[in-house]
Amino acid sequence: MRLLRLPAAYLALPMLLSCGLTWLSYDLPGSYLQGLLLLVVAATAILLVDLRFGARLPGYAPFRARQYAGTREAFVAIAFACGVLLFCLLDLALFPIPLIDDPSSYASIEGGHEHIRHISDMCWTLPPIGLLCARRRWLRHLLIGAGLVFPVLVIDRNRIFASLFSVALVLLLRRDDAKPLPWKSIGLLALVGGTAFSVLGMLRSGSLDAVTLPFSAMYRAAPQGIKWLLLYISAGPYNFGAIAARHYSNASFLINQLVPMAGSIATAGTDIPLDAPNINVGTEYFPFLMAWGPWGAVLSMFALYAMQWWSVRRLCAPVSLFAWLIFLRMAYVCLMAPFAPQAFTWTNGGFVVLCLVLQLLAAWLPNRRAASAMDAPGIPTRHLP
Repeated sequence: MRLLRLPAAYLALPMLLSCGLTWLSYDLPGSYLQGLLLLVVAATAILLVDLRFGARLPGYAPFRARQYAGTREAFVAIAFACGVLLFCLLDLALFPIPLIDDPSSYASIEGGHEHIRHISDMCWTLPPIGLLCARRRWLRHLLIGAGLVFPVLVIDRNRIFASLFSVALVLLLRRDDAKPLPWKSIGLLALVGGTAFSVLGMLRSGSLDAVTLPFSAMYRAAPQGIKWLLLYISAGPYNFGAIAARHYSNASFLINQLVPMAGSIATAGTDIPLDAPNINVGTEYFPFLMAWGPWGAVLSMFALYAMQWWSVRRLCAPVSLFAWLIFLRMAYVCLMAPFAPQAFTWTNGGFVVLCLVLQLLAAWLPNRRAASAMDAPGIPTRHLP
């Protein structure tokens, strides 16, 4: 449990695990190992720096002591959740539902769909808001259910993982010290996530027989569902090593990722010399590698650690609900850094700014509890000058 309090644990450990599974899942050319080694050394350095100088998450008590239901922050958060839920319904009503209509349409977001998807993509916030803020059981179940069901309907495996991860982390950090760890609940969430990922992966992309990569004998002997998980975990470092070996340079992808509406961030169908064009992911640091080379990738990794460190520092007692959401988001993008870019995007920056604005808005709302206490019989009201 001490690992949960280390900011670097969410960043370095998944990267080390991903690189290890990449080494086991492929018969890697010698030149690819240099890029893989770069990721391992940078992740290890960040972990060592964090162990020596890093911040720490507060203990369980501050998370458990703060009751959000009925507060101004809960009111603003539930209003925000209702807005996200509305856009999820619009997404399903106005456009094809991939799981029901056509699984291949999951990546088709044209004709205004992309603007609605920018909001409905925040469906992962619904479960933690439901757990922390909803007084009514029906509302709590609605928000949790919507946050888990909507990504399945649109075959968005990333949002499924984000929702399940946020639920698991809230359960862990809000636990009572006197009670054992909720391993059954966490194990069930992991089982649901892994099963949903494998099934939806087969629906989205079909068989893995068309993937032409130098898989190892261990990978080929694994069951189909396990192969999807291994491919999801290892494809990013594999492509990172491949592009690092080829010294390919193209800064347009990084620009499109950072500047709103500058251009497409899709890597499929481009001139990037990938070994398998249909496996087009390359870690969070892939665009920096293509733009600025290996040193740019290392600097982006340390920059992501700094962002995670900042989100942890904001979790001071009393823990703000919106600081919770920022931390959950940053912890998740760190966890998913071995797969694809999510942290250094204008949408992620917009979400952080939105949370800060909502926190400020909640602070400006009148505090009805304080007003009721001041006006209660027998309690003199102090008139401020």
